[in-house]
Amino acid sequence: MISAFSLCPAQAEEVDVELVLAVDVSGSMRNAELRLQRRGYVEALRSPQVHEAIARGDLGKVAITYLEWARDDLQKVIVPWTLIDGAASANAFADRLEAAGIENMRNTSISGAIETAMRMLDDNPHDGLRQVIDISGDGPNNQGGTVTDARDLAVASGITINGLPILAQAWTSGFGYGLDDYYRACVIGGPGAFVLPVTEWDEFAEAVRRKLVLELAGLKPDGGDTALPVVRAQFLDVVPDNVDCRIGEKQRRTYEFDR
Repeated sequence: MISAFSLCPAQAEEVDVELVLAVDVSGSMRNAELRLQRRGYVEALRSPQVHEAIARGDLGKVAITYLEWARDDLQKVIVPWTLIDGAASANAFADRLEAAGIENMRNTSISGAIETAMRMLDDNPHDGLRQVIDISGDGPNNQGGTVTDARDLAVASGITINGLPILAQAWTSGFGYGLDDYYRACVIGGPGAFVLPVTEWDEFAEAVRRKLVLELAGLKPDGGDTALPVVRAQFLDVVPDNVDCRIGEKQRRTYEFDR
């Protein structure tokens, strides 16, 4: 017999932040770079600075999941939603991430990653005071829905999108702006949204650590808090006005036409 009590939905566990780590594994990323990228997240999640950032939250606990993405129908959850409330659970998450396999997938759909992350934020056993999607990638959206439409829908739902554009790759717009400008104009949004560019692969682990400190503790780098590392992040205050948010789709069509 099923009791009336058992029919009641389980109470969602309140956390400081629900964070989707959405990581690009599209074909432009070589195997060595995929390993460096994965290693950066593993090392960041094991760092005392990230553990301290979690502890400094109002509740001292967060929920994190790790998603790899490429084309709009190619996303893979590598580590599912996990409650992290200290060093032990953060290290356990990092261990699972380190042990998981890595593979390339085709095309680059930032819009698809945002849409998938939104569904994951809507359907998980946690109730975050904040909801954040963290997008890292080495190129613009070139497939699937329009990235600004996905971004705007997420922001309208109260979600913040932050960006980690990887400038170590050779992508260029051809119009005088870079991937960091594209992320600022077309990808990030919401309260406190920021871009933290990576210019060299040997900077990646440090950039991820600093970005997680900001996201998990809800801090800004100019907040005067000397207990946590200073972060050189580009906030949404100044957005380039010459950025074409459809540049990736146009470049892909040109490439396919020329082949």
